[in-house]
Amino acid sequence: MTDTGTLRRPPAAHAVRATPAAAVIASVVLVELSSGITQGFLSPLLKGLTETLRVTAADLNWISIANLLSSVAFTPVLSRMGDLYGHRRVLRWNLAIVLLGSVLVGLSRSFGVLLTGQILQGAFAGFFPLLVGMLRNRATASADGGGAGGGESRRGISFMVAALVGGLALGLVASGFVARTVDSPTAALWVPTAAVGLALAATWRLLPESAHRPGGRIDWAGGILLCLGLVAIMLGLGMGGLPGWEWNSARTLGCLVGGALVTALWVLVELRTAEPMIDVRMFRHRNVVTVSLVTLTFTFCMLGLQVANPVFLGTAPAQHGYGLGLDPFAIALAMLPNLLALALGALAAPAVAAAISDRLTLVAGSVLMAVGYLVSLTWHTSMLPFLAGTAVAGIGTGFLQHSTRTLAVESVPHDRTSVGSGINELLINVGGSLGAAAVLTVFAARTPAGAVLPELGAYTTSWTICVAVSLAGAAIALLYRTPKNAEDPK
Repeated sequence: MTDTGTLRRPPAAHAVRATPAAAVIASVVLVELSSGITQGFLSPLLKGLTETLRVTAADLNWISIANLLSSVAFTPVLSRMGDLYGHRRVLRWNLAIVLLGSVLVGLSRSFGVLLTGQILQGAFAGFFPLLVGMLRNRATASADGGGAGGGESRRGISFMVAALVGGLALGLVASGFVARTVDSPTAALWVPTAAVGLALAATWRLLPESAHRPGGRIDWAGGILLCLGLVAIMLGLGMGGLPGWEWNSARTLGCLVGGALVTALWVLVELRTAEPMIDVRMFRHRNVVTVSLVTLTFTFCMLGLQVANPVFLGTAPAQHGYGLGLDPFAIALAMLPNLLALALGALAAPAVAAAISDRLTLVAGSVLMAVGYLVSLTWHTSMLPFLAGTAVAGIGTGFLQHSTRTLAVESVPHDRTSVGSGINELLINVGGSLGAAAVLTVFAARTPAGAVLPELGAYTTSWTICVAVSLAGAAIALLYRTPKNAEDPK
């Protein structure tokens, strides 16, 4: 890994601070809002899509899996390109890819076209690391001039997470409102097109370009091997247990074993590459491994349930014996407590970490998630207790969203800022893919033949798994140790 002490600073700090701070913050917030809208707009529509696209609830999990798998492919390449060629330049292309995917989603009248659009939309995973690169570049210039760069970077990340969650909430409400007021069953699919198009147009000139570019090249061999290995493993996990993909079948074992072998080959290639896509040597450090594992655990639950919970909220108890029977707009409103609590947790996380340490913030976030899922599991027949449980889990998720992203960035040199953030985004997608695959397996196993929706046991089993995984995350977080040379979070 590059030694931070040898980095060349730009000749004039003002080169990265020419754009007014207010314009930068507004642009960053707008991009992350569009990212949140793109990720959240489908939730209120999922129950209706089972009828419109003639698919089962178990099939809908493939929306999440396809989206997350594409994010795995996009994230490392976009992150490294941002560090090498300029964060703003790459972000423009990144936004254009997501816009193209959003247009396909809006035009989709079949499940295949919808999945294709979702795959392109998965490029939104590049937004966060590219924006972090811009913010840290400005914070570095500020620190060189005597400012508090570390504190500025942490506050910036908390605003980004809050904006992302705000976009999730806005996407939920907007698509739910359109679905309720417009006769066309697919009209709400155009919501992300409007959001991403506005973000691309408004930020085209406002966001500053990074003045410091270290030079180098993209490790295409490492990037391709990493993508192939992870996608193969997650494909095997996602399809495992389904008809034709039994766990002992050749195609399932081929994906799992083949993916593991390709990933192992990727590690060997990266160790022998002068400029690796991801420097795997940093995983020798205890804190890097700890933060990575905590990221996997909380995203396993957060993203694994993003299909299950909305479908549960929209299921009519009179017809199926469980659920809360909400329409799309009501589903959107019912998901707001979780999202608002998540935003509150992310905004409060810097102060919490300053008061009780990064380690205990990681532990507290995981414990709160476990408590929230346990409340939902115990009182899922009543609206208020169920939503209270999602809110408690949301606060814990907010702590972890901010803390893991911050610690991931602070663990790498400045010339690898986007890569460091990209690794964390990659782990978020991997954890989410594992969670979605686990829920898909549970749903498929608990859906009666010929039925569209699963039995209640599919939901209770999924919530129980998330309680256990969250508690495991809390235990892992206890292993974190505050570095002696850590940046002051204050």
